[in-house]
Amino acid sequence: MQDYVALAELRYQIRRFVRFSEEVCRNTGLKPQQHQLMLTLKGLPEGTRPSVGDIARRLQIKHHSTVELIDRLAARGYVRRHRGEADKREVLLTLARKGENVLRKLSLQHLAELRVQGPALVTALERVTKYE
Repeated sequence: MQDYVALAELRYQIRRFVRFSEEVCRNTGLKPQQHQLMLTLKGLPEGTRPSVGDIARRLQIKHHSTVELIDRLAARGYVRRHRGEADKREVLLTLARKGENVLRKLSLQHLAELRVQGPALVTALERVTKYE
C-alpha cells in the first residue's frame, strides 16, 4: 500500500508542475509542445545536432509531428530552419530572437515555480526510489 501512496503522490506532484507549465505557455500564446520543442532545441546536450530527427527523439514524438510543430513555430517567427553544410538534405534548427525572448520569459517562470513546488516533487521522488 505504501508504494501506491508514494507513486500516487509522485504522479500528483508531476501533474501539478505540468499543469502549471501548460497554463503559462498558453498565456504566452504557445501550445505546451511548442514550448517543449523550443526548450529542447535550446537545451540540447553538447555535440547533439539541432536536427528534426534529434528533436523528435528527445521529445519522444514522431518525425512528422515534430515537423508540424516546427512549421507552426517557424510561421510565427520563433524558430528558423537551415540546411546542413555537409549534407544539404539535413534540416537544422535555430531559435529566432523572438523564440529566445519567449523561452527566456517562460524559463524564468518555470524556475520560480520549481523553487516553490520543487521540494514536494523531490520528496515524492525520494519516497518512490527509497529501497527498503
